[in-house]
Amino acid sequence: MSTRNVGQRLQAARKLRGLTQKELATLAGVSLSLVRKIEQGEKEGMRLETLRRFAAALRVPTSDLIAPPTGDRTDTGNAGQWQPIHRALQGLHGDSLDEPPTVQGVSKAFHALMPLFSGDQYSKLSAALPPLLRDADELGAEARPVRARVLHHTGWLLTQTRQFDMAETALHRALNDASDGFDVAAIISTLAWLKLRQGHLAETLALTSAWADDVEPRISRATMAELSAWGWLLVRLSTAAARNAQPGDAEDAIRLARTAAVAMGAEYSPPNDFLRAFGPLTVAMKRAENAMVEDRPDRVIAMSSQIPVSDLRPTSNNRNRHLLDVAQARVTLRQHAEAFDVLQGIRLDAPEWISNQCYAEDIFGQIVSRRRTLTPDMREFANFLHMTV
Repeated sequence: MSTRNVGQRLQAARKLRGLTQKELATLAGVSLSLVRKIEQGEKEGMRLETLRRFAAALRVPTSDLIAPPTGDRTDTGNAGQWQPIHRALQGLHGDSLDEPPTVQGVSKAFHALMPLFSGDQYSKLSAALPPLLRDADELGAEARPVRARVLHHTGWLLTQTRQFDMAETALHRALNDASDGFDVAAIISTLAWLKLRQGHLAETLALTSAWADDVEPRISRATMAELSAWGWLLVRLSTAAARNAQPGDAEDAIRLARTAAVAMGAEYSPPNDFLRAFGPLTVAMKRAENAMVEDRPDRVIAMSSQIPVSDLRPTSNNRNRHLLDVAQARVTLRQHAEAFDVLQGIRLDAPEWISNQCYAEDIFGQIVSRRRTLTPDMREFANFLHMTV
């Protein structure tokens, strides 16, 4: 990653802590000359592992030192923003740096990025992932598990931002490196989500049905990880069936997913991997999603009233996607002001996420088309989505 803006942030954080360059170098375990070069913008590139060392020494999140691209809205047409990730996935890393990566360092750097993934901080991730992908690629076979996780989350990010071809590349590379059965199941779940977003319903049904059968655990002895892996595959299966006009199959799958969730007793949130979070509330939100697909807005609103979304972390996989269904239900019921309030709430929590959602644009477009005049807030929201009204 470029060190110019990183150097400015590093210097500001160092001064805020009252540290000299030499003291920071000692705390981070790096040379004084490296600190000087970075702060002066003289170093051509820097490993994310090194950045994490600085963050730990300064007691700040690694993300605070990552300089995102200019602009406050992620745009999938911005080749300059995403091209470095595309190139990194193709092994086009450029010259290697002087600092050799380590498995432990890459793992720690990846974990430091988890708040960016779960918080939908796409701009910062677009800057942080290319050097991490390069570091992971330079490691040997012993790094396969951590490399699989980095590639998996990269595939998830690219799916989220509608870069489907490169998302598929990342996910298939992740599958090639994954050896743990739960890791494979989690990657398959994300791959199924990718295929859903591409409209490949029959392929999704076949994929999730086969894998759900393969990983089905004995409920009485299943671990939380096993139930989560099985439950997510069933959720993807149910979603595909609902969209494929197979309501009976959709209901059968979601009932089995609920069986897994009930056995868990509560939402399962494994540390450092929000993609595997699963439980009764997840299933309830996916039931509501199916109801919206089946054009049952009253049912969506009724189900939503039983889901304590205010208590849930605003992650894109679950809460915000559910809230879009609520907004769509409100529009269908001609409750336009209420629907817009929901959209505004999502924007407040996850601006980069909602700006990448075609569903959100469609919902807002329906609101606009059914009103004679727009409020100033609505016009500002249209500008935020780069929509002409």
